[in-house]
Amino acid sequence: MTILQQLKNAVRQRSIHVCYVNTGSCNGCDIEILACLAPRYDIEQYGIYVHNNPREADVILVTGGMSPQWIDKLPDLWDRVPEPKAVVTIGNCPISGCVFNRPGKLIDPPVSKYIPVTAAVPGCPPRPSEIISAILGAADILFKDYEVHQKEKEGGLKK
Repeated sequence: MTILQQLKNAVRQRSIHVCYVNTGSCNGCDIEILACLAPRYDIEQYGIYVHNNPREADVILVTGGMSPQWIDKLPDLWDRVPEPKAVVTIGNCPISGCVFNRPGKLIDPPVSKYIPVTAAVPGCPPRPSEIISAILGAADILFKDYEVHQKEKEGGLKK
């Protein structure tokens, strides 16, 4: 890898754009994500920026247990995110449905049935510090040697 690519990857790892999606939660996780934006945690100091448009995002944050309205929409939203991309699930609901996963339920967890999940943050609700740590961890995986992997996929560079 060239020095220019190393520099580019280092900068990309400190400029992460996230898109936030609620697929049917109690809003407990939403409040913790909002706490990440507050001055105490201030996620922008880590280079994490929140967008509403998936076309501008690197990472999708998913909360909620997959209500029927999101079963078709979430894979479509995933397709709109440009490569490289990752998904971080926030809370127990995207993993197991938590308290909403009961007989006669309408939700259909886990989110990983519909889109690939890079990292999961369990908890009801999880701490803001755990959410920030998961996003930064996903970015390290996402951007590390991205150009090298792309060239390998295209067949231009052999190991």
